[in-house]
Amino acid sequence: MTRILQLSDTHIVDEGRLAYGVADTAALLEKAVAHLNAILPLIGPVDVLAVTGDLTDFGTPEAYRRFQALMAPLEIPYVALPGNHDDREAMRAAFASEPWMPESGPLNLAVAFDDILVLGLDTLVPGEPYGALSGETLDWLDAELNRHPDKPVLIAMHHPPFDIGIGHMDAQRLKTADILYERLASVPPHVTITCGHVHRFAVSQIRGLTVITVPSPSHAVALDMRADAPAALMMEPGGIVLHDVRGGSIVSQLIPIGPFEGPYAFDAAALEPVRV
Repeated sequence: MTRILQLSDTHIVDEGRLAYGVADTAALLEKAVAHLNAILPLIGPVDVLAVTGDLTDFGTPEAYRRFQALMAPLEIPYVALPGNHDDREAMRAAFASEPWMPESGPLNLAVAFDDILVLGLDTLVPGEPYGALSGETLDWLDAELNRHPDKPVLIAMHHPPFDIGIGHMDAQRLKTADILYERLASVPPHVTITCGHVHRFAVSQIRGLTVITVPSPSHAVALDMRADAPAALMMEPGGIVLHDVRGGSIVSQLIPIGPFEGPYAFDAAALEPVRV
């Protein structure tokens, strides 16, 4: 039974800076890693953690080194995909020694477990906030699906292929969503698509597929669904998501980043009403 954690949108900046002048993304990632390590005995074994883009805010080599240092205490292996704030070649250079990092082309990755196929898709369009899947990535996706025709599939990427109702983020979604759905139309097993970018947890069903966006361990995009809503962030509690393979399907659940009080035992006697 495979378990996969998903972390997204860490937005690490160079030493001495705050993201957007507000968020200490390094401190918040450090907190997230510590929380993950603390709960692993409760939710494990976990096979891998997938980071779905925007590892850094400006794609500098220093920021990737800082990201790696902050992730070093993590007690499980991780893989990473680029987001629109990343630099593809700087990220390739930073992770060149990792077996999951391609030497050239899009930064796609595949990890096959006994009970699930995990595919990471590179949606980065250099210089643009929106995402797209290149022809090379779509052909790679077809080949990987054909290699593993009978497994449930978890597709991870940065840009969501659906609108969530926040206008300025919907304008930055995956522009090739319809092409992706067409490529997945004939895939027989259960398919879940999970994304970052929006810094919020959202779930939808589109063409028989489950599609998810996950929160950031740092800041959230403000939940403002007015037509003229400005682009803004909120310092809401951070979160990660656990994808758990059960009975041929994928159960995904949000894990807020703590610490929190508890656990407290449920005591039936203490719940009895007081009689006077």
